[in-house]
Amino acid sequence: MPIPAQSKVVVIGAGQAGLSVSYYLQRFGLEAGVDFVVLDRGPGPGGAWQFRWEALKVGISHHINDLPGLDELGLSFETADRTIPAKFVVADYYQKYEQHYQLQVVRPADVESVVNRDLGLAVNFKTEAPEVREIFTEIVVNATGTWGSPFIPWYAGMDSFEGTHLHTTDYVSAEQLRGKKVVVVGGGTSAIGFLLELEDFASELTWVTRRAPDFLDATELDLEARAAAVALQDEAARAGKALPSIVSGTGIPRTRRIQAAIDRGLLTANPMFEAIETHGVKFADGTFKPADVILWATGFRPELRHLAPLKLREKAGGVTVGEGSSWKDSRIFFAGYGPQASTIGANRAGRRIARQVVTQLDEL
Repeated sequence: MPIPAQSKVVVIGAGQAGLSVSYYLQRFGLEAGVDFVVLDRGPGPGGAWQFRWEALKVGISHHINDLPGLDELGLSFETADRTIPAKFVVADYYQKYEQHYQLQVVRPADVESVVNRDLGLAVNFKTEAPEVREIFTEIVVNATGTWGSPFIPWYAGMDSFEGTHLHTTDYVSAEQLRGKKVVVVGGGTSAIGFLLELEDFASELTWVTRRAPDFLDATELDLEARAAAVALQDEAARAGKALPSIVSGTGIPRTRRIQAAIDRGLLTANPMFEAIETHGVKFADGTFKPADVILWATGFRPELRHLAPLKLREKAGGVTVGEGSSWKDSRIFFAGYGPQASTIGANRAGRRIARQVVTQLDEL
């Protein structure tokens, strides 16, 4: 597929947020591949889901909302196969979605920078060809998510550890850690999922969290908890602050699987260790726990490095975003950022952002 040198809109990222915006841009009269171009770094459809670990199934711990218009294909994640890895289900659904709506996603297209050029923007990216390509555009919708920006907090002695540091992005399956002493770091659903999967594989499991896990009495998140989490994200985004995690605002529902693990003592969290030593971790009370692997389920940060030339980042650590657009540069929209940073708000935001983009193009 030929890549145009100029387009009214460039959407960066073809995960849930990027596809949602693209769907509505098309509904509002823009032509994919001409008026807007979608660039995606991944080797295939599926967004970040294509990189997730094999044991993660649809509906186990991460709810996947349907893309807008997915029902037109006769598909829904509510009725998806729960016996095969979610990465394959999502990739299959997203591929069919892209083909059905002829979104003409360009991949692999790794965006390196977005820079000012005359009165517009130049999006520089690499494809399979060695040279850097460029698209000149009026508006950029950044939908890059967080998977490409894993976060590991620093602790004294990290470099002295002779075992293995693994982040969520490095985890493939429990088999890779068979017989290992594993310390799992993090208080979210990914950390809990790892503990459940590793229970019969690791020779020893230790769970550590910065704060005590908040197990809810309910078996699923209620609307009030979802709304509160979104509000916290929105408040931080409007203030240009670093974004809080979704789970810190919602808590962890006690599904049957999680309650059973609590009852048998698997999900007993220890306070965070104080330092890392050559062969393990040391706690504040002097206790030492040997470890072969430290598995960091410590989340991600928004992937915004390519936007650095535009100087959007605030001293508080984030970018100031309100109603989906940058307050410093109205040509830059953020899909999947702040209150839309999970399936809780991404689809609704896709429609709003697309409408704002079309309105702004009309004004231009």
